[in-house]
Amino acid sequence: MPVFTVHAPRADDDEPQRAAPEQFRFVRDGFYVWAFVFGPFWLLYRRLWLATLGYLVVIAASAVALTALHSGSGTRFVVALLLASLLGLEAGSLWRWTLARRGWQSVGVAVGEDREIAERRFFDRWVAGQPQPISFTLPVDRGAPPPARTIPLPASSIHGDIFGSFPNPGGSR
Repeated sequence: MPVFTVHAPRADDDEPQRAAPEQFRFVRDGFYVWAFVFGPFWLLYRRLWLATLGYLVVIAASAVALTALHSGSGTRFVVALLLASLLGLEAGSLWRWTLARRGWQSVGVAVGEDREIAERRFFDRWVAGQPQPISFTLPVDRGAPPPARTIPLPASSIHGDIFGSFPNPGGSR
């Protein structure tokens, strides 16, 4: 079952709990297939600028090192595959690192079969933990007497009949 970390931007008063729930980010732990297949494009799509720059530097350095070692195409393919696998495994960590660098704070963890269920579970827990607003009622005017309430009496066929389980002696049952 996927595990998601939940991140919220810091508000002006430095409390992440005041951020709007629409702004929360759910980052899944695990392997990101699209980061493995389209590494730099996935990083650019997620706006992970420093991670993209670092990934390109590592790719360029490995290409230079493999050229200096006169390695074959099979070795180059294996190294590229290993670097892509590393990116696929660490994509979530890079995303969390970038969010933390931008001032976002981790506010919790959510578990669910998919992202929607994890969001529902997190927000159910989050709303239950929020302080409830203080209810305010308008003051009652104490100068007037309370309103009178009239309760209609049940109709009885015999005058003086007791209403309940024990009628008058000699009465009809």
